Amino acid sequence: MKQAVFLFALLMGTWLLLSGHFEPMLVTYGVLCSAGVVALGARLRIVDAEALPVDLALRFPSYLPWLFKEVVLSNLAVARVILDPALPIRPRVLRVTASQESTIAQVVYANSITLTPGTITLDVRNGQLLVHALTDHSARQLLGGEMDRRVARLEARSSGLQPGSAS
Repeated sequence: MKQAVFLFALLMGTWLLLSGHFEPMLVTYGVLCSAGVVALGARLRIVDAEALPVDLALRFPSYLPWLFKEVVLSNLAVARVILDPALPIRPRVLRVTASQESTIAQVVYANSITLTPGTITLDVRNGQLLVHALTDHSARQLLGGEMDRRVARLEARSSGLQPGSAS
């Protein structure tokens, strides 16, 4: 039910933002269309916690500043490596275990790795991520586990679990 209400609010907000008109007839059409899409999604059983993780989405903005800082720092590190005449790269492929329980949180973790310059997620399977790291520094950063812990905390707060606790 929470996902349906959130989806309706999201659709209605988008309708109002894109149309820019607030006449009663147009707003009524927006309400009817938004309700129709939610009803269709519910009938198809695609409005669920996996398709629309409301709790995770509401807490995600608290994760973004840290991720932005990491992207900037990694950009600077990669730029430093590229500008070094010796070109000190040491590419390697690592297998990293994701501590997140849900598929969506593992996707957030994998995408966060890919967004950070110097690393890219190649594959995600059964809680294991295959990651290409450009330098030893980027590999150490990844293996340090800070990003994994932050995404796990993001998920734990949304599910009521503590990081590292069994469900």
